[in-house]
Amino acid sequence: MELVNVLAAAMASYIFGALWYMSLARPWMAAAGIEADENGRPVENASLMPYVIALVCALAVAGMMRHVFALGGVEGVQKGLVSGLGIGAFLAAPWIATNYAFAGRPAKLSLIDGGYATFGCGIIGLVLELF
Repeated sequence: MELVNVLAAAMASYIFGALWYMSLARPWMAAAGIEADENGRPVENASLMPYVIALVCALAVAGMMRHVFALGGVEGVQKGLVSGLGIGAFLAAPWIATNYAFAGRPAKLSLIDGGYATFGCGIIGLVLELF
């Protein structure tokens, strides 16, 4: 059953990520320095590999969060959501901001990607505790 929880949590976060980046596509592309065509799509066609990597990473994060929740005694939907948001806001997002700061990337990119890390982890925590 734990495997099903992890898969469901990873998929929920992955789907949220698709919605997050679809709604923030233009500001994200501008902040990331990705050139867009007249339709707002990236000039260079990307491969499917980033999507595969994103799914594998969502599975890894959900699996580790399940492990951390079990060790920490996190039980209940509210605690799962709050713990997930905390993991995203205070573990994942600061690493993103640090990497982007040293790479000279715009703060807006840190906010967009850090926001996804925060809310995506919150969703994982919520879904893990729904079952």
